[in-house]
Amino acid sequence: MIEPLLSLNALPKIGPVRIRRLLDHFGSAEKTLAASKDSLLRVDGIGPELAEIIRQHASLTDPAAELRELADRGLSVLTPVDSVFPAALRDSYDCPILLYVWGEIRESDRHAIGIVGTRRASMYGKNSTKKIAFQLARSGFTILSGLARGIDTVAHEAAIAAGGRTVAVIGSGLARVYPAENLGLAEKIADGNGAVVSEFPLHTKPDKQTFPQRNRIVAAWSRALVVTESPAWSGSLITANLAAEYGRPVYAVPGPIDKPTSGGCNKLIREGATLLTEAGELLDDLGGLGLPKSERRPQPACATEKPDLPDLPPDEQQIFDALGDGESGIDRLVDLTGLSAPVVSTTLLKLEMKRLVQALPGFRYIRRS
Repeated sequence: MIEPLLSLNALPKIGPVRIRRLLDHFGSAEKTLAASKDSLLRVDGIGPELAEIIRQHASLTDPAAELRELADRGLSVLTPVDSVFPAALRDSYDCPILLYVWGEIRESDRHAIGIVGTRRASMYGKNSTKKIAFQLARSGFTILSGLARGIDTVAHEAAIAAGGRTVAVIGSGLARVYPAENLGLAEKIADGNGAVVSEFPLHTKPDKQTFPQRNRIVAAWSRALVVTESPAWSGSLITANLAAEYGRPVYAVPGPIDKPTSGGCNKLIREGATLLTEAGELLDDLGGLGLPKSERRPQPACATEKPDLPDLPPDEQQIFDALGDGESGIDRLVDLTGLSAPVVSTTLLKLEMKRLVQALPGFRYIRRS
């Protein structure tokens, strides 16, 4: 039965580590909720206050109502015993006892790369994130991030643009998607492009405790964690430290030394994170940890092959034509095509992956000869 787990998960002040101890001690959530106060006090970390909270669970939680709302919203719940529950997350000492899921978690999502960064992303950070996330998603990896403003948003959008999968782990309940302006992106992710997940009851509001809890899931689930832009005080560094504690390789994209938004990434590199400039470097490092050939998406022709010009979608054809025979920056292409800067940037990435366009220093582009 899922109801006792929903009740335990909804109780205040306890958390996944203590819940795991309770489950190990009593054998099930149902037996935990039925335990006497004296029995509860024998569990490490459970004092009088927490024992009383557990004893009062019936007045503090309503799992039947939660299940009804889950069904009404078309959501599901995963527990660690489910086959598609991420194995890397299941093996962590502070694994959540359940995940609320909007969309679909697939077994292939075990091949996840976390991408995180600042909410106040610069154009440099956004473009770096788009390129890396797009390439990783095209290579078959699920892009894992936190649906926050800035870098997280760009990472999710790039994965979708690549035709890949992405999972957003949020620091609130699924009935209170945060930030609200990303509700449309969340809907797009859940509608066939991946899943939005949370360990919190449906109507949990975000606060200063829920975000670090969210970050640990991103860190533990990821095969590797990439920080693409981060100031020295960013929460992304907390996620990076957590990833290192879980034994996950940490990568950071270097940035200009005079830009505060790059201070965190440069600090990570100085302290031992691997410098990353393109997805291929990460894919090479993963080696046997990457996807079996049977699971990989078809890749573009290698750089030594001269591509045949395929039939292109209208936006791609328009930008390819606008490039002409010279170099062009994004601003010039916006002026020539009338398309928005985000559309131009995403479309250039698609053309680059098709080996039709080459990126040059300074975010300039040229047709491949």
